[in-house]
Amino acid sequence: MRTISPRVKIGAVATAAVLVLAGCSRASDSESSTADAGGNTAAATTDTGSAGTAGSNGAAGSNGAASGDAGSSAAPGSGGAAQSSGGAAGSGSAAGSGAASAEATRVMANCTPSTKANPYIAIVSKGFQHQFWQAVKQGAESKAKELGATITFDGPASESDIQPQLDMLKTALNKKPDALGFAALDSKASEPILKQAQDAKIPVIAFDSGVDSDIPLTTAATDSKAAAAEAAKQMADLIDHKGTVGVVVHDQTSQTGMDRRDGFLEYMKANEPDIKVLEPQYGGGDTAKSADLAKSIIAGNPDIAGIYGSNEGSAIGVVQGVKESGKKGITVVGFDSGQAQIDAIKNGTEAGAITQNPIGIGEQVVESAVKALKCEPLPEKVDTGFFWYDKSNIDDPKIQAVIYK
Repeated sequence: MRTISPRVKIGAVATAAVLVLAGCSRASDSESSTADAGGNTAAATTDTGSAGTAGSNGAAGSNGAASGDAGSSAAPGSGGAAQSSGGAAGSGSAAGSGAASAEATRVMANCTPSTKANPYIAIVSKGFQHQFWQAVKQGAESKAKELGATITFDGPASESDIQPQLDMLKTALNKKPDALGFAALDSKASEPILKQAQDAKIPVIAFDSGVDSDIPLTTAATDSKAAAAEAAKQMADLIDHKGTVGVVVHDQTSQTGMDRRDGFLEYMKANEPDIKVLEPQYGGGDTAKSADLAKSIIAGNPDIAGIYGSNEGSAIGVVQGVKESGKKGITVVGFDSGQAQIDAIKNGTEAGAITQNPIGIGEQVVESAVKALKCEPLPEKVDTGFFWYDKSNIDDPKIQAVIYK
């Protein structure tokens, strides 16, 4: 089998647009964090112009940051999966720090910067059960401590629990936070509640999964489509560009679920004519359900060469399902990390995975919220980056800085 070069994608390329936030006013130092929501920053936006584009190619350091030399080369048909501009093949070496973001900024019109010493930021995540979300929480708590903010961090028991998440979002809003961080399980269903936040002049910071709305001032997330394309490229290399590949996706309602599915499928369609990709199966990010799906895929396709799992629970479930099936020679490519995936990669039952920078995502949510409260301009998107890691580079310090257990 050929040696696979690690690839890193950091940075965002986006058309710049200045968006003005109307009717902003902030609470003073003496007001409590549960003051009337009418004192918070407006989130209504209007498009007032455009500028250039921006991009970067580097790697995230231990502070969850990502930046590097301007520009990055995209793999054909990958949707922007970029190769690292540095590092020996197979070494995973890369360097960089700082948050990579588009030049597009969203600024507050008629904004009075908050002087509140301890702003309250309510964060509603897509889940709580996977270590990924615990790592996001860790980053948010760390940045909140650094910046003198108070946060709450909530998420549903399962990443298929759309209504419980919406209920959590309503509860968070009822507490009248100074700012709101939100990762949507359903990119459309949350719109009415986010409109309430906008009307109450509470700035919204999206993370991990975007929403079909311009209400969030910024979105701190991995470019999931490009990351999934990189997973597809790695899978193709690993199975010598031929055979049948299964796909187990965590959901088809969140933006990350759709992007991690579509990025993988689109890359394969554009670049790998000798690889047959089966219809995606959806396991809700649940390990047991994903294991059952993997076993069904294997049973129905004796020639299966590989299976891709689109998040931590999906990937762990695929590894478990392959093991329980007793079928040998199946290449597993995953997404995210966690101890079970780390162990699987080290013992060879999983070939490798894409890791995000969850601590960096959490940090960016809080930092962006605090900036919004101070009426500082925000980029439309903050690309927190991704890495391919496998047995050859898993112990590299740069990889260790962005994987979680």
